[in-house]
Amino acid sequence: MAEAGPSGKVAGGLGKGDMRGYFGIGIEGASKAMNVGALFRTAHAFGASFVFTVAAAYDPEEGGRADTSAATASVPFYAFPDVKSLLLPEGCALVGIELMDGAIDLPSFRHPRVAAYVLGPERGRLSAAMVVRCAHVVKIPTAFSINVGLAGALAMYDRVLTLGRFAPRPVRAGGPTEALPKHTFGSPKFRRAVAKFQRFPP
Repeated sequence: MAEAGPSGKVAGGLGKGDMRGYFGIGIEGASKAMNVGALFRTAHAFGASFVFTVAAAYDPEEGGRADTSAATASVPFYAFPDVKSLLLPEGCALVGIELMDGAIDLPSFRHPRVAAYVLGPERGRLSAAMVVRCAHVVKIPTAFSINVGLAGALAMYDRVLTLGRFAPRPVRAGGPTEALPKHTFGSPKFRRAVAKFQRFPP
């Protein structure tokens, strides 16, 4: 098991600032608390800012048997009774995860900087009302539907992979040969504008 360092960051894991923006993830119409608990545990591991259910019968005590990280004790949890009640932060794009016609293949999808992902129930689909609410719907390119917990994990991994800061993959098999350079912040925008004006006056 990974141990937290002096900064509170888990060794080998995600820390604040490693990924641009933030995200939440939830499930609509779930009936199996263990699946919800497993999804929430994975969301906690990937650094989700919040988790939620919509029109779901979720028993946290039962789900806790799968959520061994006690995600809902560390991450805000929202239980919405129906689709109309679903509230998201300003500017947060709702992204449905569903194997359906017209959905975007996950490997071709550019994740919003701020997003909430929602999955359908076990042996079911996202409701038509939920699909209408979604800004985007993505699908995992599989031959048939997979477990909701696994589908959520793949979507979160793809988000981390594309929005996180990692050393580039080498051409040959194996790990990177060079460390990722430390991120540095540029000067404030107004200072850059002043400097440009001084170099190129009208």
